[in-house]
Amino acid sequence: MYAFLNVFFFIFHSSLILLILFGWIWKKTRLVNLAVVLLTAFSWTVLGIWYGFGFCPCTEWHWQVRMKLGYYDMPSSYTKFLIDALTGLDVDQRLSDILAVSLLAVALAGSVWTNVRDWRRKRK
Repeated sequence: MYAFLNVFFFIFHSSLILLILFGWIWKKTRLVNLAVVLLTAFSWTVLGIWYGFGFCPCTEWHWQVRMKLGYYDMPSSYTKFLIDALTGLDVDQRLSDILAVSLLAVALAGSVWTNVRDWRRKRK
């Protein structure tokens, strides 16, 4: 069961990241994208007050599954884990954190801009 959950979280969390990064591009996914981006920002900042900046429930659950499978040396960032897993590199934690925050900021800006633009066009 844990092996299945490990693959599930890898696919689900990676897909969620792709939605965050690119979901604002397509009109049909813009509102969902905005909601997910805002929830992510909320989790990273507000929940981060108690659990550490950048806290993500998906990462927490995935790490719990991986611990059951015997993986104990997990990075604090899913971004670092994903980059390392996909490239075979050992990317600097700080660099991956800067990349994650920067990309979330760009995605948030794109999502807000396209959703506001769509709302204004619909109002006219």
